Amino acid sequence: MRLLFLGDIVGRAGRLAVQDRLPGLRERWKLDCVVINGENAAGGFGITEAICDETLAAGADVVTLGNHSWDQREALVFIERQPRLIRPANYPPGTPGRGATVIEARNGARVLVVNVMGRLFMDALDDPFAALERELAACPLGDAADAVIVDVHAEATSEKLAMAYYLDGRASLVVGTHTHVPTSDTRVLPAGTAYQTDAGMCGDYESILGMQKEEAIRRFLQKTPGSRLEPALGEGTLSGIAVETDDRTGLAKAAWPVRLGATLTETWPTAWDE
Repeated sequence: MRLLFLGDIVGRAGRLAVQDRLPGLRERWKLDCVVINGENAAGGFGITEAICDETLAAGADVVTLGNHSWDQREALVFIERQPRLIRPANYPPGTPGRGATVIEARNGARVLVVNVMGRLFMDALDDPFAALERELAACPLGDAADAVIVDVHAEATSEKLAMAYYLDGRASLVVGTHTHVPTSDTRVLPAGTAYQTDAGMCGDYESILGMQKEEAIRRFLQKTPGSRLEPALGEGTLSGIAVETDDRTGLAKAAWPVRLGATLTETWPTAWDE
């Protein structure tokens, strides 16, 4: 099975990059399942129903969220009727929406997608390890699921790594989101789980984490209240990770970083172009 995970969509630049490139990539690479983090898609803060629908129509199978899940208040309502939009599973009981979903991939396989949020240097939600254990126990790889993708929306690299090794051999892919900077540690862990500490973002990299530079710099220099941060408007880059799994076990056989755009050095799974 061929899986693609793309990092946080940031504003219009990220949305346009996804809409322009993803439909062609699905066909070119014969992708079975695509997951995208969309928590910064609406002006850099949250997601709207219209943007969620656009992202799914562009070729995403599931959209994940994070600490900006509720910045657009309408998400509290429409997430209940959109099973392919998931928020972190370790939000407290009673929170709208769901933290995991099972979708049918293009090849007919069952793919479990789970979203959790870290606790180090972030809002203190419920234990993400317990949430992962609960979701994977309910839908284990090789039994109820043919592939398992986990989005760890977290600040600390140590926490992301800990979750990856905790799930090694029980998930097809564990990938970090939130920092908007792609890491260079794409690999398959010893027991067969593909991993990358952060997928990066889909957005304009001539920016500060997808936001226009001027206000972000001013905040560091002056330490005073100012204007709202606004997404950068230049050409967007797609960043993420591509994974090929073993159809028998659901574990990863290979993993490649994906960066497609004007600013960063481009890289992609060239083996899929052969």
